[in-house]
Amino acid sequence: MSPRVVDPAARRQAVAEAVFRVVVRDGVEQASLRNVAVEAGLAIGSVRHYFDSHDDMIIFAVDALIHSIQDRVAAHVRSLDDRSDPRRPAERVLSEVLPLDERRRDEAVLWLAFATAARTRPSLLPHAERLYDGLRWLCLRAVSLMAEAGTISASLDLGLEAERLASLLNGLTVDGVLHPDRMTPDLAMSVLRRHLESLSY
Repeated sequence: MSPRVVDPAARRQAVAEAVFRVVVRDGVEQASLRNVAVEAGLAIGSVRHYFDSHDDMIIFAVDALIHSIQDRVAAHVRSLDDRSDPRRPAERVLSEVLPLDERRRDEAVLWLAFATAARTRPSLLPHAERLYDGLRWLCLRAVSLMAEAGTISASLDLGLEAERLASLLNGLTVDGVLHPDRMTPDLAMSVLRRHLESLSY
């Protein structure tokens, strides 16, 4: 019998998904090589074969999370070019970063966990900053296209409005993760919608 061929990229992705499950359930501090190997159904030696260290494994997982979010958001960004009423496309795109369903809630939990861990783990800081900068780019694009379409006041400072919008999304995300019974998906969307509408005043 010939040996089973293992796809290295698929195996690394499977380990990243095991990291996600451990972090969502137990926190970053529990995502050890051993615990992740058990979660993935692998021997710890198999995990070490693909990752040189614990940090290497966590950084790969953070990158996989970033790419997953970016790919999904990018699929919606083209709708921002709908100039008939840019508030609705902006609302749809921006809602992709809110914890409105199980998948997005898990991503929000991971984002908060990794961003918090980056405070004391320098190796994670550049990756946390990519998430930080990516959200602000998305917010600036949304308000810029709304301004070009004339649906928001021309007197607004777009850079400041992008920061304000990013801070709102961050707050809704934190509340949605920590207090899901109070910051419900419907309430989070109502707050986002109301904010975008208020930019027209």
